[in-house]
Amino acid sequence: MNDFSGNLKLAIPNKGALSEGAVNLLRKAGYRCTRSGRELVIRDAENKIDFVFLRPRDIALYVGSGIIDVGITGIDLAVDSGADVTTIFPLGFGGSRFCFAAPKELKLTPDKLNGLRIATSYPALLKGELEKRGLDCKVVKLDGAVEISIALGVADAIADVVDSGATLREAGLEIIGEPMLHSEAVVIGRNAETANLPEVIQLVARLRGIMRAAEYVMVEYDIPRDRLEAACKITPGIEAPTVAPLANADWVAVKSMVKRKECNAVMDELYRIGGRGIIIMEISACRL
Repeated sequence: MNDFSGNLKLAIPNKGALSEGAVNLLRKAGYRCTRSGRELVIRDAENKIDFVFLRPRDIALYVGSGIIDVGITGIDLAVDSGADVTTIFPLGFGGSRFCFAAPKELKLTPDKLNGLRIATSYPALLKGELEKRGLDCKVVKLDGAVEISIALGVADAIADVVDSGATLREAGLEIIGEPMLHSEAVVIGRNAETANLPEVIQLVARLRGIMRAAEYVMVEYDIPRDRLEAACKITPGIEAPTVAPLANADWVAVKSMVKRKECNAVMDELYRIGGRGIIIMEISACRL
C-alpha cells in the first residue's frame, strides 16, 4: 500500500451531507479532521490518522485498491463502485433508499419498466437490479439532477437515491415498487482484517461511544430513602443506578442513564413517587 506518513489513512467525503456528518461525528470522537480551506489531507498526529478528503464516489475504489485503509461513504456508493470492500461499522446517518420513480399519471410498476429508458447516477447498481428482475431497459447515465430527465425527454423513468422524496414530488414523480437498496453512511475497509487494526478498533469504539451516547441522557434526582426501590425500578441504569447519601438521612441522591426518548416519561414517574430536584443532562460519549 502507498504510504506517505505511516499513519492510518481514513477517507472522508469532500463535500455534501455525508462529509458534514462524518466530520461532525469524528470531531465528537476526539479526532482532528476539520479543514480550514480545501486541504486534501488533515494529519492527526496525536491519533496517528491521516484524514484524506476524496470525492464520495471514489472512496470505495481507493479503499478496495489498498491505497486507503478505511473510508466513510454510503452503502449505495460503495455498491455502485463495484469495489471489493467490506462494511466495518454502520454510522446511523445519511439514511436513504434507492428506488424507481416515474410520473404519477403513468401508474407504472417495476414489472412494466421493460423496454423503457431509465435515467440514473448509479448505473452499476441499476444494471444489477435490472438483471435480477429480468428487465431489458436502456440505462441513461447522468451525473445529477436525475429527476428532470423525464421532463427533458431523455428518460421514461428514473432510479435514484431518495431521502424524504420531496424532490421527486416537486417533479411530479412518485416512487414505484419497494426500495432496491437501503443505504446509510458506513465505515468500509478492504477486508475483514482491516477491522482488527488497533487504530481501527479504537476508531470504531469511539464512534460507537458517540452514537450510543446520543441515545441516552443522564438523570439525577433526590428521592426519599423509603421510595428508593420504586425509583430504581423506573431508572435501573445500565448495570445499576448510582446512589449517594444526602445531609438529610431520610433522602438519597440517584444518578442513572435513561433512554433519551423516555426521559420525559421518566421525569413524570419520578416526580409522581416523590422525586425532587430532577435534572436531565446530555452525555457526550460513553462506553457501555
